[in-house]
Amino acid sequence: MTIVRVKDYMVLEVEHIRETATIGQAIARLTKSRHHGLPVTDARGQLVGFVSAKELLRHAGEAATPLSHILRPGTYTAYPDTGLDDAARIMFRFGLRDLPIIHPDGRLCGILSNLDIVRSHFERASPAKADTLKRLLSERYGLPFSFHRGLVPIDRLTPSQWKVFEDELEGRRYELERGFAEPVLVLQKGDRWILVDGHHRALAAREMGLTQLQAFVLTCDRPEQFASQETGFERIAEEYHLAKVSDIQIDRSSHHPLIEVTTQLLRRFEGTDSHDTAAEP
Repeated sequence: MTIVRVKDYMVLEVEHIRETATIGQAIARLTKSRHHGLPVTDARGQLVGFVSAKELLRHAGEAATPLSHILRPGTYTAYPDTGLDDAARIMFRFGLRDLPIIHPDGRLCGILSNLDIVRSHFERASPAKADTLKRLLSERYGLPFSFHRGLVPIDRLTPSQWKVFEDELEGRRYELERGFAEPVLVLQKGDRWILVDGHHRALAAREMGLTQLQAFVLTCDRPEQFASQETGFERIAEEYHLAKVSDIQIDRSSHHPLIEVTTQLLRRFEGTDSHDTAAEP
């Protein structure tokens, strides 16, 4: 089994700050960033510590004080060749949002966030979906199928889902911006690229101005025989007049079922006294 390593998912361009900076400068830097803390390095680029937003808040009134005065020596780290699952255990056990990655000589070379861990699980789970679809297609049509990962053009995708929910669409935009949206699932049949799974992602990407998406692309190993078979995906596209991703309807009047259930649960407990013991039926 291939071991997934930290270097496969860590961010190489690390936003960090020198230990000679002041607390005020560190606060200003962190305020403008999207992070919850910053690695701290010395003049040689070696990691000497990590400063969190909570630590800076404790000393917010000491803007002119050098950062080194409040810095705790050392921090949790990992190497690029550390197994990703091992790094995830370190982060989970110590409640870390970010884990600095260093070379054996101590130089800062990357950072791993908990979002990178989530992204890795998405990407490792996606091939299972493709493998399941490959098996189902083979059983349905009695033909061999295979799949590969690659980029697909969004404007050439034929949808097989006629409606998406607006609130779920917003979540997919966030995933795409952070780079941990899982690949879409596409069935290539002749010159058609049929979108099987990932309609929210495809529409969100199109609205963001993207032209391509990462995908698992399934193809029939006997394309001439498969060409004469009409799939259920194609029938849906024809029934709902779906030719392009832009033909997908966005439902702005209701919530995605999961959001709806969650909202109902929140409403149920609104205004409930914490001392009440009676439960609703």
